[in-house]
Amino acid sequence: MKDFKTFILRGNVVDLAVGIVIGAAFGAVVTSFVGNLLTPLVSIPGKTNFAELTFTVNHSVFRYGEFLNALIAFIILAAAVFFVVVKPINALNARRLRGEESEPGTRECPECLSEIPAAARRCSYCTSEVAPAA
Repeated sequence: MKDFKTFILRGNVVDLAVGIVIGAAFGAVVTSFVGNLLTPLVSIPGKTNFAELTFTVNHSVFRYGEFLNALIAFIILAAAVFFVVVKPINALNARRLRGEESEPGTRECPECLSEIPAAARRCSYCTSEVAPAA
């Protein structure tokens, strides 16, 4: 029982659980944003619900309107996540990294531009030989 308690209280499991809960809540917020604010924009030029669009072959009904609804919802959701979440976070990371210098005791490999220890004679990434640091 002690091992199980240690496993459950380990940081990885708790972090994962918190991430899943926050992810589910964030998913609900994004779904609401798309459904209530962005999808009505699609209805401005015309019809919003394509569910009635079907065709029949040998008494089999193909509901391609449902597929169109799902496709449009996916595209709007993906665009919302990209422009509202991914793009701003990438901009924040780029701004944060712009001011950072390389760690002390490291230098760039002249071949692959990876960060390697200053005393290295061979790059651990591209395996090229590098001149000793001055």
